[in-house]
Amino acid sequence: MTRQQILAELKSDDTRFDVVIVGGGITGAGAAREAARSGLRTLLLEQKDFAWGTSSRSSKMVHGGLRYLGSGHIGLARDAVRERQRMMEEAPGLVDPLRFVMPHYRGQFPGPRLFQALLSVYDRLAGVSSRQRLTPSQSQQWAPGLSQAGLLGASLFTDALTDDARLVQRLIAEASRDGALCLNYVSANRITRDEAGRVNGVVLVPEGEPLQAGISVSANTVINATGAWADKLQQQGPSEQPLSIRPLRGSHLVVPWQRLPVTCAVSLFHPEGKRPVFAFPWAGTTVLGTTDLDHPGSLDQEPVINEQEVRYLLKVAEHLFPGARLTAQDVISTWAGVRPVVTDGQGKAPSRENREHALRRDKGLISVAGGKLTTFRQIAREALEAALGPDGSHRLRADDQPVFTPPADLPRPTQVRHLTWHRLKGYYGPALGELCRDADFTEIADSNVLWAELEWACQSEQVHHLDDLLLRRTRLGLVFPAGARALLPDIQERCQPRLGWTNDHWQREVERYLSLYQQAYALPSEGR
Repeated sequence: MTRQQILAELKSDDTRFDVVIVGGGITGAGAAREAARSGLRTLLLEQKDFAWGTSSRSSKMVHGGLRYLGSGHIGLARDAVRERQRMMEEAPGLVDPLRFVMPHYRGQFPGPRLFQALLSVYDRLAGVSSRQRLTPSQSQQWAPGLSQAGLLGASLFTDALTDDARLVQRLIAEASRDGALCLNYVSANRITRDEAGRVNGVVLVPEGEPLQAGISVSANTVINATGAWADKLQQQGPSEQPLSIRPLRGSHLVVPWQRLPVTCAVSLFHPEGKRPVFAFPWAGTTVLGTTDLDHPGSLDQEPVINEQEVRYLLKVAEHLFPGARLTAQDVISTWAGVRPVVTDGQGKAPSRENREHALRRDKGLISVAGGKLTTFRQIAREALEAALGPDGSHRLRADDQPVFTPPADLPRPTQVRHLTWHRLKGYYGPALGELCRDADFTEIADSNVLWAELEWACQSEQVHHLDDLLLRRTRLGLVFPAGARALLPDIQERCQPRLGWTNDHWQREVERYLSLYQQAYALPSEGR
């Protein structure tokens, strides 16, 4: 169904849903996928773009969290590594294994024996064995240019990497194929309740329309999966257990792979604050991440990196690869995301806050926040079981059913490289055949992104603004200098007709996008 068809259906008098999910990030998309596949009448609403918030700005890691294991959160680590294995098996090309190298230096924590012992437990929880201890010379082979001063060797292990925005988009596409109605740029303006105070619906407002034009839909229950905004939506009801969200910002730098050529993730404990940080290959670039500090800004504005964070992240490269002599002038782009951490308010340092999710029940409003990208499926199912009541687990499909529908067994087009075809199967799953129909498989400039992907996004993935296309449906705006400004004329020729935008509309979107890029994805201006 097109966006217009969905909105028209919602305006009909007899529209009722088993569940309305508010929030189009990873948790909301996962809940929509599970609900629709279980035969529930499902509506998903996102006030901005799908994955606009934390779920397109994470560190892209699908991992169990070694540091959570080290801090005693064994259950969280166990669940995460098992979900990691499941995703790699179900969605290759979307979630792929990534080797990690943790170098060990004389006098620095952690030492090789302690870290190998931790990895032994990590592998046991996952049911696989991937750890290996490297000599100094082997460490250099895995990570050429690695600092040799005091190097004792390294530990090698495996986690996984994804494109988080595409992961969300794949879940939404599969939920839609199973009957869910999913809309971006539509806000849940108000949760409605009956005389007993129980939730009975939502008033929604599409972007650009006045509040009085709100559309009322009926629902048995509402899942509040709005991440960092979860406490605000929860406050609309008579909550006896309010969520307390501590927004924590994590920022990243993107540099040319040629300036820092890593083929695996290389990690260390930062000399300032002793937090785990890393350099890893992603989308043809190298990423340095991440920070972890309180975010005092408005959650409705794009979070931005500051100069202190830039210096902090450049030190990662300075300590790991001193010969690279990386500077701020090498940075292609940045991104910053806000983690919706549920806090107990005890004034802990940001990196010591608990990363486990929390769930609240408020007479039909189920609010969930926190947790990890990796465990989205478990969090989504827990929220749905709470929403459906005592028989919730019986109304959901079996827990061992696959999340992802495999793509059809299509022959690889001769113009498409093997690695690109592997990625396409993971990104688009059962929609791959439709994407390939009469498609242009030409690669865009020096990327492995195809023109077919942009054209498909314009036709089928609810592109409402230009940044949806260049920052989330694809990552061209992050991996090309100046937000891919030089590509805009070619993109206009291909995409404007498919979007149905006039020349004036296109120009407004270009101005909006470039301003947004400069404000939130470029290096910070002085004083920020």
